[in-house]
Amino acid sequence: MDITTTNKDNATILSIAGRVDTATAPLLEQAINKEIDAGHRKVLLNFSGVSYISSGGLRVLLATAKKLKTPGDKFSICSLSPEVLKILKLAGFTSIFSIYPSEAESLAGW
Repeated sequence: MDITTTNKDNATILSIAGRVDTATAPLLEQAINKEIDAGHRKVLLNFSGVSYISSGGLRVLLATAKKLKTPGDKFSICSLSPEVLKILKLAGFTSIFSIYPSEAESLAGW
């Protein structure tokens, strides 16, 4: 899994490529926590390069949503593949997270 971090419109965007599974989920969690700990409270995960997410990855998403609940915080996910979106729907997570088709639409929604 590769993670690229960029800043745009006062948001931190983590672009993820690869599988988010039991082996890689801790790396994603570390990358997200590093940004939150640095005071970046607007986090967008770009999943355009993610082909699969496991329960370990879903746990990281839930943990991130719980950390970013202060007024003014933002957390969303964008550019999901049909396979990953299906997993989030089956887990009931589409009602928990803000999910957008693209980065631009996500940032415009903030």
